[in-house]
Amino acid sequence: MTDAKLDRIRAYQEELAAIRRDIHAHPELGMEEYRTSDLVAAKLAEWGIEVHRDVGKTGVVGVLRNGNGQAAIGLRADRDALPIQEATGLPYASRTPGVMHACGHDGHTTILLGAAKYLAETRNFNGTVNLIFQPAEEGLGGAEAMLKDGLFQRFPCDAIYGLHNSPGLDVGRFVSSSGARFAGCAFFDIHITGKGAHGARPNEGIDPVMVAAHLATALQTIVSRNLPAQDAAVLSVTRIQSGDAYNVVPETAVLAGTVRCFKTAIMETIETNMRRLATSVATGFGAEAEVAFRRLFAPVINDKAEAALYADAAEAVTGPNRVFREMPPTMASEDFGAMMEVVPGAHVHFGNGPSAGVHNHRYDFNDEAIPYAAALFAEIAERKLRTEA
Repeated sequence: MTDAKLDRIRAYQEELAAIRRDIHAHPELGMEEYRTSDLVAAKLAEWGIEVHRDVGKTGVVGVLRNGNGQAAIGLRADRDALPIQEATGLPYASRTPGVMHACGHDGHTTILLGAAKYLAETRNFNGTVNLIFQPAEEGLGGAEAMLKDGLFQRFPCDAIYGLHNSPGLDVGRFVSSSGARFAGCAFFDIHITGKGAHGARPNEGIDPVMVAAHLATALQTIVSRNLPAQDAAVLSVTRIQSGDAYNVVPETAVLAGTVRCFKTAIMETIETNMRRLATSVATGFGAEAEVAFRRLFAPVINDKAEAALYADAAEAVTGPNRVFREMPPTMASEDFGAMMEVVPGAHVHFGNGPSAGVHNHRYDFNDEAIPYAAALFAEIAERKLRTEA
């Protein structure tokens, strides 16, 4: 027996798949989603939903009210593409060279539109649903931009819900858990200044390459020696650049990489120790080091009660034994965490079937997943607002 909500949204499948493929063929990078914003706003208006443009530059918020309930929730989807050259060869492949929807945000946008259409038609809730179409999730701070533009002051929410596709997970399955779901993320650049010299006379200079090499090794001790063993973290040096000749000791070197962890306090500890090590190691060689540490994503931490309610809603849509409720978190990042630091909520993964992985030039979103995820958004809206009415 299938869920009636799922069946109703499946009736929109042809329309929704066409929307998704249109977005896919016309990808836009973060903070440049003007065409996508136009499409989203037009669809919301067509369905009688109040539309607000330019929230956080290119963000769109649709507001759908029903009854006299004072409770409000937010449903959020991201919309930006990636700077990747598509290699799928599909009829609706990207028409923009070097840009493609390689993470499924075209699908996420379409899913939220599908939920909006259903909720606008049925209005089986009492309160307000804020439909949050977020720009610039891929490291450009779209969530933070919307927050700085007064997202939750202008569109108050008691709880917020998000989702992301998962390649390799069967269509119709969902994954969630309470607590940490995604890691917080930071990027770092360490600029080392030494003294140039001839490669035959290194004693006349201060070699920044040696500083970078020693520092890259020393940084690994932050996780192994400065953090509690029960707190997972990753510190990866991913780039060392210096010099352009065989016989010249260069003047400068740059060491860069990323940090991932699940607690803000742990991120602070890593930054503090990185700055200490960079200064002390460089000073030991007679060089100087300057650290630029950029926190890009907050951890995504599912509220226990909201995660349970969200998983219940997923099970109502897809049936028993198709929702994994206690899956371990991932070291990947998702800037929905910035919103969840302000308003409690939950985030789930849903199955995209046997596709290529995200951020892969052969990735494609599975349109068969749209009704399941859209029905989940609709189900949580009806459950939450009915409960809070």
